[in-house]
Amino acid sequence: MSVDAPSVRPFLFSEVTELVSRGGGCGGCFDAEVNAEWTIGGKPNGGYLLGMMGRAAVAVGAHDHVIAASAHYLHSPVPGPVVIEATVLRAGRSASQLRARLSQDDEACVEALVTTSHLTSTDEPYWDEGLPPLSQVAYEDCTRLVPSTPDGLRVAIMGQVDVRLEPESSAFKTGRPTGTGELRGWLALPGDEGFDPSSLLFAVDAFPPATFDIEYSGWVPTLELTVYVRALPSPGPVRVLQRAQLIDGQRVDESCYVWDRTRRLVAQGSQLAGIRLG
Repeated sequence: MSVDAPSVRPFLFSEVTELVSRGGGCGGCFDAEVNAEWTIGGKPNGGYLLGMMGRAAVAVGAHDHVIAASAHYLHSPVPGPVVIEATVLRAGRSASQLRARLSQDDEACVEALVTTSHLTSTDEPYWDEGLPPLSQVAYEDCTRLVPSTPDGLRVAIMGQVDVRLEPESSAFKTGRPTGTGELRGWLALPGDEGFDPSSLLFAVDAFPPATFDIEYSGWVPTLELTVYVRALPSPGPVRVLQRAQLIDGQRVDESCYVWDRTRRLVAQGSQLAGIRLG
């Protein structure tokens, strides 16, 4: 698999998460459009949908940035129009809590609880020794994934975002996974767009399932996704570690860590997903 140029024009994250307020009697209601090129086998990426909902929460609340979000995925929408409704549960001085729902054709697709606050990019962490070790492999030394899986499924979103895996994380592409259940590499948005707290909600779900490094499988649908945004990132791509924790009962839980180019952790996530192996 080599670096391929996208076959369609790039759609910026800010473009594919654009919201239009419905106004009137529903000040927290927004129209949005699920972009067909931000999909995997025709199904929209879960982090992408949560990024939309994060934007709605910030638009309704009193704070500038999402710092935590927890989403449950009820039904996968198809590309096309959706409605997002955000409701303030508590407006606090330093943080606020909101509920967000993404629906299509009057059917709820994603339900989320969101906490907003104000983040900075300047404060240094007080303590960070509990984090996994940071890789030393440079962005330029990683290979970009092409927009298809080893069995030919179209992964349109990989023609949009730039996901680059380190050489040791790319063994699954040749049918020789290492068995460690870990993928490391870099992520950049289309058009070199900078990351913000809403796009970091997507970043923790942007990589292929870490289970590909154990055994290749088909779709690994997210059931629940929790994200913490820790700081405003510096410009440029972000470094990602995606790690599988346990596969049991046709479920897998994964952890994800995202660092900016200053080597600061800017987001972390965990998710529970369905999987069929063996």
